[in-house]
Amino acid sequence: MDLALLRTFVTVHRAGSFTRAAALLGLSQPAVTSQIRTLERQLGRPLFLRQARGVTPTTIGDELAHRAAPHLDALVEIAEAGLDEESGVRTLHLAGPPEFVSLRVLPALTPLISQGLALRTSFCGSAEEALEGLAAGHHDLAVATARPRGGLLTSTPLCDEEHVLVASPRWAARLGPGALGGKDSVVLEQLPVVEVHESLPFVSRFWAAVFDSRPPAAGTVIAPDLRAVLESAAADAGLAVLPRYLCEGDLKSGRLVALLDPPVPPLRTYFLVVRTGTLALPHIARAHDSLVQAAADW
Repeated sequence: MDLALLRTFVTVHRAGSFTRAAALLGLSQPAVTSQIRTLERQLGRPLFLRQARGVTPTTIGDELAHRAAPHLDALVEIAEAGLDEESGVRTLHLAGPPEFVSLRVLPALTPLISQGLALRTSFCGSAEEALEGLAAGHHDLAVATARPRGGLLTSTPLCDEEHVLVASPRWAARLGPGALGGKDSVVLEQLPVVEVHESLPFVSRFWAAVFDSRPPAAGTVIAPDLRAVLESAAADAGLAVLPRYLCEGDLKSGRLVALLDPPVPPLRTYFLVVRTGTLALPHIARAHDSLVQAAADW
């Protein structure tokens, strides 16, 4: 069986689309379609069901992908290892949310640099973006807030992230002592909201978990980085929902104030994700194990 056909097939399977696969492979869409049809003729079975948007693998397609993908990844790894032999450095391509990768993941991996590991980082705005890039072969390892489905990606729960409703001391004083003691979200309507996106993902998740309702306000300040959200909230821009690891120092110093201490705080789970079979590669396995060990203290 032609390895080029298998490579195209696995790329289509991971991308879920002939168009996206063609872009990843640097081929035209007709060329990708022709290669898939050739492989289907050789096997005598359809590998994909064509949908209005993209393709869905058949049972045979899934089985072939699960068997072939790890071996193709290993061949790519062998080729890349040859490029690294002169310097003796292996490169790990990592993806994940910018704040968590910057403050948690990269510091945990830096001890591996002395063991010959080089790091290349991609910041992703969503779990879907990180997982799609991993499946397409752009990354070796991804940190995501969603568990992937199917057998092409393997995930390990990494840690839980506690979310805290915060504001500056000035806004907390304006609310008054005990204003939120009864979990009354109405008093928060007087505060502007600082968020990472117009959809208010962090505030909405907090409101649903704690108040069993939707947040009453639209975002006043939108900044696509939680560190910018923190700085804006500390500068009196309004309330925000932040991961505790990110704002713990500011809470201790009094720069930010927790507006509510619910008995069960909202949590979000991070997953460490690799392509199935790639943990057999030593540099990916070392990075994976280092992060799992470090996460025990997060």
